[in-house]
Amino acid sequence: MAWVLKMDEVIESGLVHDFDSSLSGIGQELGAGAYSMSDVLALPIFKQEDSSLSLDGEAKHPPFQYVMCAATSPAVKLHDETLTYLNQGQSYEIRMLDNRKMGDMPEISGKLVKSIIRVVFHDRRLQYTEHQQLEGWKWNRPGDRLLDLDIPMSVGIIDTRTNPSQLNAVEFLWDPAKRTSAFIQVHCISTEFTPRKHGGEKGVPFRIQVDTFKQNENGEYTDHLHSASCQIKVFKPKGADRKQKTDREKMEKRTAHEKEKYQPSYDTTILTECSPWPDTPTAYVNNSPSPAPTFTSSQQSTCSVPDSNSSSPNHQGDGVAQASGEQIHPSATTQETQQWLLKNRFSSYTRLFSNFSGADLLKLTKEDLVQICGAADGIRLYNSLKSRSVRPRLTIYVCQEQPSSTVLQGQPQAAGSGGESGSGTPYVYHAIYLEEMVASEVARKLASVFNIPFHQINQVYRQGPTGIHILVSDQMVQNFQDESCFLFSTVKAENNDGIHIILK
Repeated sequence: MAWVLKMDEVIESGLVHDFDSSLSGIGQELGAGAYSMSDVLALPIFKQEDSSLSLDGEAKHPPFQYVMCAATSPAVKLHDETLTYLNQGQSYEIRMLDNRKMGDMPEISGKLVKSIIRVVFHDRRLQYTEHQQLEGWKWNRPGDRLLDLDIPMSVGIIDTRTNPSQLNAVEFLWDPAKRTSAFIQVHCISTEFTPRKHGGEKGVPFRIQVDTFKQNENGEYTDHLHSASCQIKVFKPKGADRKQKTDREKMEKRTAHEKEKYQPSYDTTILTECSPWPDTPTAYVNNSPSPAPTFTSSQQSTCSVPDSNSSSPNHQGDGVAQASGEQIHPSATTQETQQWLLKNRFSSYTRLFSNFSGADLLKLTKEDLVQICGAADGIRLYNSLKSRSVRPRLTIYVCQEQPSSTVLQGQPQAAGSGGESGSGTPYVYHAIYLEEMVASEVARKLASVFNIPFHQINQVYRQGPTGIHILVSDQMVQNFQDESCFLFSTVKAENNDGIHIILK
């Protein structure tokens, strides 16, 4: 037994000696003279990481910076977006700062750029119904705008313009090399767009967004340079000051540990980079401050404007389906696919589909898109890819009679059997798609389809029993049967003042 114990001691001592000898020299290998940190950082993995970090740093350096002179709320948690309270109708300065490094964007040096400032909804739910929301606000506040520029207080802005159909946007030219400040006034308040108005409702947040463009080769300001935005809430006069004070008092009552979870309040609000607004800028054609034909100068008389009806990104026009040219094709490149996504209000998914061509995008099934983009945007993207248009509320078919057969008090002349006129010539009908289902829409669509000057149409009548003429009202249009067929003729109005249209 003693021999066995002695052998165990010998083996244990040998193992200890071998372990000690294996550890010898480790301290020397890890000594200061054995390696340098630069050698370690020279390894390929660290080179790749360093290059990616430098690229990210360059990408995060915007060419411009916009600073709004209004304090942020202290009751915003860390890592959340800042929130700024504004008073209705009060002028707030937005400083337009040139943030370019030496040699950046030399093509705009010494030239003007165009910026569009908008107030838009922050909530996605309200963005989808923006046109209806703004039309309701316009009905309750006729003649007012949601956003205005305080021109006397502004500095460095040139040729300010507003679009009468876009009450929530203003635009102007400015020189990045000169001091520029735009003073804005927001006239809508957050509680005007809440579902219930019984008092005490929480107002909806808005966004102030600035999009800046440079001239293209045709002299139009359509080449996007930079976009940034911030979150705001608008209160009645002095309401923002009271809300800021209430938030500050609430934060003072919190413990030091709780305060660490919230952002400090800053004297100014820095707008953070974002995707450009989907609207395509078309107002400015050159550097000349003369009024362009499509917009209204804030200091000049009103000119004609394009029929856009809304600045909402989801507005599809006045009952007219989108042009087939907006459909994405399988041959579309990755860049063209990105432009299509932006134009169709999928800007939040441009990075996700950055390497997708048109064919790649069209190969995705409905289930794939719902899984990638969520139910709402996935279905919307699927319908856009398949070019599914919204079905009109009412469809009527209309044919114009020959002028020789037009009489005001004649007998009703319907199409004969087989859709032919009395001379054997077949009637050719045009489809009229109605969305608003009002009498003025019928007149407008007839004028468009049959090339009749709309301003010359005085009244639209429907020929009734015994040849009487019944004035077409909104209620009559709403009671039209779907896919009804009409012949119509035109007669001169009294004193040759325009024409009347008679549906038969």
